[in-house]
Amino acid sequence: MKLADLATGSDWIVWIVFAIFAVLSITLLSGHGSWFISGYNTATKEEKEKYDEKKLCRTMGIGMSIIAILALIMGLLENILPAFFVYIALGIILIDVVVIIILGNTLCRK
Repeated sequence: MKLADLATGSDWIVWIVFAIFAVLSITLLSGHGSWFISGYNTATKEEKEKYDEKKLCRTMGIGMSIIAILALIMGLLENILPAFFVYIALGIILIDVVVIIILGNTLCRK
């Protein structure tokens, strides 16, 4: 069974997800867009001073680009990839989110 056999809806949803994550990752990788980071955008000035904003944005941007690349792979190769790739992608996304949280709270502190 291929990944395309599992799809019951439109293919454009995958492309919209890819576009959203690609725009977010480009914005964050450029060092801007800290207002997209939940918790950081609502933090007080004293809390924000504890973090290196550029490192935090780049860390989040790398994590978002991993998710965008996975969506791109799933969109382009849906007729080739086996159906269990969904579980592999979900595992990668889960690991990615955990690594983002850990790095955001350790590496990105001043």
